[in-house]
Amino acid sequence: MAVHFHEEDLPEGVLAPGPVAVDTETMGLITRRDRLCVVQISDGQGDEHLVRFAPGSSYDAPSLKAVLADPARLKLYHFARFDLAAIQYYLGVMAAPVFCTKIASKLTRTYTDRHGLKNLVSELLGKEISKQQQLSDWGAPELTDPQREYAASDVRYLHQLQDVLVKRLAREGRTEIAQACFDFLPARALLDLAGWPEHDIFSHD
Repeated sequence: MAVHFHEEDLPEGVLAPGPVAVDTETMGLITRRDRLCVVQISDGQGDEHLVRFAPGSSYDAPSLKAVLADPARLKLYHFARFDLAAIQYYLGVMAAPVFCTKIASKLTRTYTDRHGLKNLVSELLGKEISKQQQLSDWGAPELTDPQREYAASDVRYLHQLQDVLVKRLAREGRTEIAQACFDFLPARALLDLAGWPEHDIFSHD
């Protein structure tokens, strides 16, 4: 298992075929204001790749974009809504199709309100991850080793979580509704970017 660090793009040919786990680190939670700093990606085979973008980046990244935009590759996220919006806004691609472990958790783990990645990894996989670097400066000139490890851990377990959650969705008869939610996520991300981040357009009001 190794964490590979890259500047501005993902090298070609470093990912095996199949689903990829994806996450992002930004300067904050307002997509249009808070620039995309890092994209993490893993094929689930044991290595994680971190692609860092500098201030003023053109976000060209043709190799990374090709992977993210590939309709034949399933992308695994935890809270896909945010990552899809950031990737669309800065890289200009919709990184779908989608499986979101947070949504799958909310549909199956109805006995709890704790759906964070740390909680899922602990309960479902019996492993512990640290969230200590979550609020650190991702735009710094150099990323520390703890930052790199944190970023890598955000994609390290998503393939394993998907395996567990797919079985739970089937067990509870919620596979189809989950898939409908996943299919809607690109549109939800576009609504966020277009100015409807919280308003429920399906409500009566």
